[in-house]
Amino acid sequence: MHKTLIVTNDFPPRPGGIQAFLHSMALRLDPTQVVVYASTWKRGREGAEATAAFDADQPFPVIRDRTTMLLPTPRVTRRATALLREHGCSSVWFGAAAPLGLMAPALRSAGARRIVATTHGHEAGWAQLPAARQLLRRIGEGTDTLTYLGEYTRSRIAGALTDEAAARMVQLPPGVDEKTFHAGSGGDAVRARLGLAGRPVVVCVSRLVPRKGQDTLIAAMPAILAEVPDAVLLIVGGGPYDKELRALAREKGVADAVRFTGAVPWEELPAHYGAGDVFAMPCRTRRGGLDVEGLGIVYLEASATGLPVVAGDSGGAPDAVLDGETGWVVPGGSPAAAAERLVTLLRDPELRRRMGERGRAWVEEKWRWDLLAERLKELL
Repeated sequence: MHKTLIVTNDFPPRPGGIQAFLHSMALRLDPTQVVVYASTWKRGREGAEATAAFDADQPFPVIRDRTTMLLPTPRVTRRATALLREHGCSSVWFGAAAPLGLMAPALRSAGARRIVATTHGHEAGWAQLPAARQLLRRIGEGTDTLTYLGEYTRSRIAGALTDEAAARMVQLPPGVDEKTFHAGSGGDAVRARLGLAGRPVVVCVSRLVPRKGQDTLIAAMPAILAEVPDAVLLIVGGGPYDKELRALAREKGVADAVRFTGAVPWEELPAHYGAGDVFAMPCRTRRGGLDVEGLGIVYLEASATGLPVVAGDSGGAPDAVLDGETGWVVPGGSPAAAAERLVTLLRDPELRRRMGERGRAWVEEKWRWDLLAERLKELL
């Protein structure tokens, strides 16, 4: 693999799925062949201390820009090209193609021989807007390969590219660490700590934002409780939608059956998945298709843990579920559809076991990090 400069806004300790994706991939590359150029997570002493502590623990150098959001400005482009030369890099990986991939021609002129840009859900949104579509086309022309998460995002993004650039696209989804996410990850201890031992638990692990569908699950709880009276919904994660979700639980009269953990450290997430009997995140597409689920790695992490999953039909989420085998896909934003599937699963232990085992096997077959990291190495 060529020595690679990773240019990204999405890197820990900033939380999120894309951040975890990039970090997990970077850790599986030769650390002597990796340099990261990233934005600052957040301003202030606390953010600076957390970032410095994180960066010091990495096996490769992490250079932080002073800004909290890298954009392809002349200043940032000059810094990126300087780092490419200073560290002797001959490949570049843009952690998110848009908009940073617009720097590709400058980095090519500075000596980059291979340039790979990864697309996520937001690039599929860009492909629907005329001005952004033109920028995405330029990014496709300036890079050697655009990667995509699944068929949904590929089809949307390819339509904005030249035929030649579309033909160079390669699938590179996030992976799952099957050694970290497994059935014995500590779920019983989380249940005991939260007072949920012996109760049927629907767990949702995600940022609290409207697209993810935690509100759909809360709205489904009255119907679920009518059939499974001791059921509980465990909502794991933090985010800007927190207050609205808590208010909705009170409004629906199910506050006693909905537990919020708030933000949970990454190392504790496997145990929180394991605290559930069923995983559900009925995500939905919003803002006319601009706010869409790119894939939904949480479904695969839940499958690795041995849980059946109930997913929404937004964007690429169905790519992370074998419908009818590892779980079900339901219309996003439909409490009735979510409730029907969840009641079926909560009342049928054998069905849960069968779907959970199939999900675990599928993750081991297709979604392991080591398999996907090899694909990235080849691209670089």
